[in-house]
Amino acid sequence: MLSKQFLKQIIFLFAFLVSPFVILSSQQSFAQADEIPTDAGIIAEGDNLFKQNCKVCHNIGSQLIGPALANVYDRRDLPWIYAFVKNSAKLIASGDEQAVAVYNENNKVLMTAFDFFSDEEILSIVAYIKDQTDNPPVEVASGPAGGTAVQGNEPSPYLNVILIGTILLLGLLLVVLYLIVSALAKFIRQRDDISDEDKEFAAQTNPFKLFRNKAFLGIMVAIFTMAFAKAGIDSLYSIGVQQGYAPKQPIAYSHKVHSGDYKIDCNYCHTGVTKSKNANIPSPNICMNCHSSITTGTNTGTTEIDKIYAAIENDEPIEWVRVHNLPDLAYFSHAQHVAVGKLDCQTCHGPIEEMEVVRQYSNLTMGWCINCHRDTELNTRGNGYYDKLVELHEQETNEPFTVEANGGIECAKCHY
Repeated sequence: MLSKQFLKQIIFLFAFLVSPFVILSSQQSFAQADEIPTDAGIIAEGDNLFKQNCKVCHNIGSQLIGPALANVYDRRDLPWIYAFVKNSAKLIASGDEQAVAVYNENNKVLMTAFDFFSDEEILSIVAYIKDQTDNPPVEVASGPAGGTAVQGNEPSPYLNVILIGTILLLGLLLVVLYLIVSALAKFIRQRDDISDEDKEFAAQTNPFKLFRNKAFLGIMVAIFTMAFAKAGIDSLYSIGVQQGYAPKQPIAYSHKVHSGDYKIDCNYCHTGVTKSKNANIPSPNICMNCHSSITTGTNTGTTEIDKIYAAIENDEPIEWVRVHNLPDLAYFSHAQHVAVGKLDCQTCHGPIEEMEVVRQYSNLTMGWCINCHRDTELNTRGNGYYDKLVELHEQETNEPFTVEANGGIECAKCHY
């Protein structure tokens, strides 16, 4: 039999031989973490890509539809991450043990293939994940979500009601005064202890005598004419304005649940918003990207979800009712405002993440658009296209370089 001393020596020798490999392995993982960029610009790019493509299925620190992504760069090497993100199905089919394990651990839900991503773009997403892992966001008190809503200086919708109420109140006061004067005159005429002069004055008292005065009548006619003209002009200006319009939709879709509670990025469903004139209405297939995998929660098995399944099975489009309508004579591009102008959806659409039923938040009139162009300063930093324009603008004035200064209120910009 081997002595205990000899066994100890063998174990010590084995540990001595293996320890360099263990140290090397740990150093390799640490070195990979060092390869992840920390540049703010790359992290910002990853933030944008993550919110547009990943956020609907993944959280950083907690499980969603897919696994939590915190420290994923410590659990998988970068080449594997690149391959899995670009085509997870191909990697699973190849028999890769790690890919198969992830697939089985997540209810055998295949991840969408992002084969259009470059390695650099995926690395920027990993950089964003690492930044969020190392610097988790601080919880703040809840408040208004989303971007800043811009509203024009429009008159209150209750102004006409106030004016009509004031006119009715004044009319009522005139009637009351007439009744009071008539009662006093009658009382004076019936008194025996009143002088003849006072009785004669009371007999001549006529509450409506003022209405026989031509100057007074002219003033009253002018006032009523101006009031009715103002009401007529306001009604003409309101033609085609549908502010507050909130039609009933064929499916009771809640932006408050999807965009507010679950923080799904608008760009995930409205895929054309950064590259097209229209934001486009999402197809039922986009809905099923999530609802085919969700097995818990209040949305499961509801009548509204059944309507989506029925539309897919019957190959029929869902007949959504359009909420925001611009006249054909006006051109508007979502891509220009969102991708180039970097405006938040809430700037025009209001607190969409709080709406159970979508309504038209802004009046979308020409004056409202022009006021926004006058007040909105262009972000020209890092864009050489604007350098000469900004230089010429600063030679002429100290005012900010706004959309208006760039020709944003010329007629042909929106009407051509």
